[in-house]
Amino acid sequence: MLVYMFDHKGKLNLNNIPVPSAKNHSAVIKVKACAICGTDFRTYMQGSTKINPPRVIGHEVIGVITETGEKVRGFLPGEKVMVAPAIGCGKCYWCLTGRTNMCEKLQTIGFQFDGGFAEYMEIPPIAFKMGNVIRLSSTVEDDEAALAEPVACVINAQEFLEIKKGDYVAVWGSGFIGCIHSELAFKSGASKVIMVEISQQRLEKAQKLVPGILAINPSDTDVQAKIEKITAGRGVNVGITACSAGKAQEEAQMAAAKRGRISLFGGLPGKSKGFIDSNMIHYKELAVYGVHASTPKQNRQAIEWIAGGQLKVKKYITNIYPLHDIAKAFQDIKKGHVLKAIIKP
Repeated sequence: MLVYMFDHKGKLNLNNIPVPSAKNHSAVIKVKACAICGTDFRTYMQGSTKINPPRVIGHEVIGVITETGEKVRGFLPGEKVMVAPAIGCGKCYWCLTGRTNMCEKLQTIGFQFDGGFAEYMEIPPIAFKMGNVIRLSSTVEDDEAALAEPVACVINAQEFLEIKKGDYVAVWGSGFIGCIHSELAFKSGASKVIMVEISQQRLEKAQKLVPGILAINPSDTDVQAKIEKITAGRGVNVGITACSAGKAQEEAQMAAAKRGRISLFGGLPGKSKGFIDSNMIHYKELAVYGVHASTPKQNRQAIEWIAGGQLKVKKYITNIYPLHDIAKAFQDIKKGHVLKAIIKP
């Protein structure tokens, strides 16, 4: 079968490998859709020290079960499922307290297990054991369901932020993640959502996708001054850095109101030192949160909102590519032509 694989040289290439077979406690799915994540793109551009090669990448995956092991219970061939990719061990403190994404021995689809940029994928036994396999309604479109996992990561971040009615929220970055953060902020009752984005083209596109956001382009506007004007000098109650830029982290602290909450959603490449002002955090009583991956519960919440029409994600899918054109998909993302790409083997 055709796969997109990260090799021992740190390169990504199309390859042919045998179709996996189900073992006693595992299952095999025929991949229906797998979305390209920002992490996948960083791997394409820079490689990764977190992936165990050789490894099929891709973790925002939807498929139909074709084979189950003898000891798999509760799932049958023909059922459509998604797999929450961050899988805990079930034994450590974090797993026992429900924070499986913080597991001391976390294993992830596309990193420690072969992922979804393939014609078929094996679901590992631990995914069934930990509740990471989620049955989907046949009425949910494959393309939309593939976006549930990144939505779940946004849900994880916003659980810390506790956005409430009347809050002012600022989001740095207008990609899919920034737009979903904006949508969920409105859903939680935010009265104003400000988006900060250096690309005017991307900013205008985001304004069409998320009606009601207020746009700031740092290339022609003083971000701090504009936010002070919009918020009548108060600053924002919540700042979210949905991009990989240290400057965004600095601006989020400056723009935050007293007792503001900040989510450092976008991880920084390489060494990330010098962007946090501890004195500002101290005197403004700011709360700064990190976020990593998501739990099965958060993935279920995301798919529930998508299936129920409370969150419409189809509008974010720019292009759909066959697996043999996946390199073109990454090139199109690099050129800025694509907001969210779906690979369909």
